[in-house]
Amino acid sequence: MTTVTSPLAGRVIGLAAVPDPVFSGAMVGPGTAIDPVREASEAVSPVDGIVVSLHPHAFVVVDSEGHGVLTHLGIDTVQLNGEGFELLINKGDTVTKGQPIVRWNPVAVEDAGKSPICPVVALEATVDSLSGVREEGDVKAGDELFGWQ
Repeated sequence: MTTVTSPLAGRVIGLAAVPDPVFSGAMVGPGTAIDPVREASEAVSPVDGIVVSLHPHAFVVVDSEGHGVLTHLGIDTVQLNGEGFELLINKGDTVTKGQPIVRWNPVAVEDAGKSPICPVVALEATVDSLSGVREEGDVKAGDELFGWQ
């Protein structure tokens, strides 16, 4: 069982509330989403594993069971071309849960006209394989979001 933790502090809103049909429709996978606190912060790894994909606005960490977890920092933030995001590690690095991966500022994302909401998605998972998915409430980085078997 993989425990997926929050990469950010903020308020859990659930995937259905994400202002993007690809995420709200769970097309990339089930999970939840966080409306982050409005301050510069570091997005941290939600699981122990290897960083298999790394962009300024998004990253995927795959754990020892082969579970890939996508953290997407904001919606349509790919259009910012990395502006306001700072990578703290490299693709291929082995990371531990809670290790900082990207430094960013949700305020700058909003100032650029984008949503700072962050989907946290279990890639290629079925809804049935997740348990205890949080849909609401405040979280700190490292708080449990859902389990995945």
